[in-house]
Amino acid sequence: MGEKRKLEHIKICLERNVEAEYTKTGFEEIYLVHRCLPELNLDEVSTETFFLGEKFNAPLVISAITGGPRLSTIINRSLAEAAQELNIILELGSQRPALEDPSLLASFKVVREVAPDAYVVANLGAVQLVERGVEYVKQAVDMVDADAVAIHLNPLQEAIQLEGEARFRGVAEALKQLTRELNLPVIVKETGCGVAGEEARLCAELGVSAIDVAGAGGTSWGAIEGYRALEAGDHMKFSLGMKFRDWGIPTAISILETKHHSKLPIIASGGVRSGVDVAKALALGADMAGMALPLLRPALIGSWAVTSRLSEVVEELRLAMFLTGSKSVEELKEADVVITGRTAEWLRARGLELSTFAKRRSTYARR
Repeated sequence: MGEKRKLEHIKICLERNVEAEYTKTGFEEIYLVHRCLPELNLDEVSTETFFLGEKFNAPLVISAITGGPRLSTIINRSLAEAAQELNIILELGSQRPALEDPSLLASFKVVREVAPDAYVVANLGAVQLVERGVEYVKQAVDMVDADAVAIHLNPLQEAIQLEGEARFRGVAEALKQLTRELNLPVIVKETGCGVAGEEARLCAELGVSAIDVAGAGGTSWGAIEGYRALEAGDHMKFSLGMKFRDWGIPTAISILETKHHSKLPIIASGGVRSGVDVAKALALGADMAGMALPLLRPALIGSWAVTSRLSEVVEELRLAMFLTGSKSVEELKEADVVITGRTAEWLRARGLELSTFAKRRSTYARR
């Protein structure tokens, strides 16, 4: 059943528009202040960065795309080879299918075969963590000799999914136990609905190492599961999926909320589609930025297509850094930004004044 479900996810992502319909990431309301006298040369700009104690060539994460079906062997091979070549982070899709069906192990084992030096993040759902415990997570880590593990939070998806298990009681305690017993970084990852400041603060208290906000405005798992329900003839689930297609906290806002309420490193994902988006995410307070859906088709073509797409993103990021006078990623994090529109209104409504952001020079646009 797990393999069939994952294949349906891939098919829907390839054939339908699965992105949020009305909710935007908020990046369109973020402006980086242009510096016409950047006082540096373009070839001086470096995208190298450190994250969780490791050095990477760019602040990019290949975010979780899929896990389980044999088609994933092709996808994971392409993504892993690209991560190895570019020296960036690879976050795997959920490993639950392979843990339940050993015949699917090859789709994950291929990662270390082609990317022995890549930084690989294992991935399991919070529901499975609660039900199966730390040893289950360790099995996922051992499967791919992972450098870290992501525990994904997907309450909306589980609630709409035909086979969903919307049982999230006990997740906080399970995370606390995991961070104590697992000798690896634990990343908490949403799946397209964002992380509010209160949960970010709780994650820090639980000992989590980093947060992947995976905000609203990009791929909508409400839509994906809704389309699956439609094809299965469940019109109630389809209706729910469409009504909650735009549910969540936009990515830009989620970065700011998380930054305000915790000091945890942040991966910004959810609708990141360009190097300019990456630059805006870092200027808002993120440490890395992740992409998934834009890499699905390239992954089916081959690693060269993934590498080419990500290289474009890196060059876009480099140019944005140059135009903000930022020689390094750390300098980009201090670049001036202007926050406008609904993003600014949300922050005011939540009591997040810019003066509370240490070392920030950002300003709200006043109407």
